[in-house]
Amino acid sequence: MNRYLVSILLVISVNATQLISAQSSAKPVYVIVHGAWGGTWAFKKTDSLMTATGAIVYRPSLTGQGERVHLASLEVGLNTHINDVVNMILYEDLHNVILVGHSYGGMVITGVADRVQERISKLIYLDAFVPDHGESVLTIQGARADGLMKMASNGYLIPAWVKPGQAPPKDVPHPVKTFTDTISLTNTKRLSLPTTYILTVAKGVDASADDFALQAERAKKKGWPVVQLEADHNPQWSAVEALVEMLLKVGK
Repeated sequence: MNRYLVSILLVISVNATQLISAQSSAKPVYVIVHGAWGGTWAFKKTDSLMTATGAIVYRPSLTGQGERVHLASLEVGLNTHINDVVNMILYEDLHNVILVGHSYGGMVITGVADRVQERISKLIYLDAFVPDHGESVLTIQGARADGLMKMASNGYLIPAWVKPGQAPPKDVPHPVKTFTDTISLTNTKRLSLPTTYILTVAKGVDASADDFALQAERAKKKGWPVVQLEADHNPQWSAVEALVEMLLKVGK
């Protein structure tokens, strides 16, 4: 192969790489962090529907959850899960990320935003916890924490719906440490990130009586827009089309 032909092929290769990169960067990039007991599998259909619209979706599974259940241990804490998502963003070299946290995932994305604020363009809390520095899930829950701790067994939170012998995909026991660990927040720049709170409220239920109504109030006090979606706490199953529509709208 002569040098002239090699040069042409190199130019074509570089241009194609640049074109693919430009096309990819033009697409919205969502990172969806699941809640307690769950896994990446829970947002599989959400991912599929969003990808069909041209969005790029990443669904990290937190250590000890989902297909990473074999890594479960009593040492897995909130920082472990924050590191899971931070490292995925860094190693996938993601930028302008629209970071979504569902339920317990709100604790995780808050820590992620504190660590890699420069990689994130927007935050979306989906019926999720909104922690301040030094708080944990249990301190945020207040009087409700007693109910959570009644699920505790040998260092794991095991709700009634998590039963032995179930076939995957399935919810799995969740480490107590992730709920007792307090979050450390030091980067005030993360507070400048555009943030939206999505409160899911089941049909016929008063929004003020919703389990996450107090978290939505926290969001309002921080000056974040709060939008409401008619669905139970798991809209990725009960109202997935409406959820996708809202995520795409809020992410613009």
